[in-house]
Amino acid sequence: MNNQETISVLNDLLHITNDRIEGFERVEGKVWEMYSDLKGEYEQMISQTKIMKNELINLITERGGKANDLPSTAGALHRAWIDIKNTFPGNRENATLENVVFGEETAINTYQEAIDSGHLRDESLEVVSEQLRNIKDSYNKFKNIAEYRKRS
Repeated sequence: MNNQETISVLNDLLHITNDRIEGFERVEGKVWEMYSDLKGEYEQMISQTKIMKNELINLITERGGKANDLPSTAGALHRAWIDIKNTFPGNRENATLENVVFGEETAINTYQEAIDSGHLRDESLEVVSEQLRNIKDSYNKFKNIAEYRKRS
């Protein structure tokens, strides 16, 4: 297994993790004022994602790589699209929840692709698999909330 391939895959995950952090910061306050019961879950998700970011940076540097600690271009385009959508009248709270769910789906797919790539070594694979479990938990919570809010 090529060390550079491992570092590249970990940097891809770092990008998606940074996308999650930026996305969370964008929606902070847009929904939580109306649905204060979500704030604790949301704050836990942000804290957990920052820990995940540090874990990825550590894995990259331990392998002699340089962490590319930036969000992705695709994530920036998605956040810009969300900003544009939020300028139109409508149910922004539900749309914001749906965007959180969409972002989590994207993260799940990226993490699963990284695991399936075969480019992660044992320690990296263990950390990334645990992070994927955390993202899936987050996704399930927010998907259930979004579906409940749609019906309300």
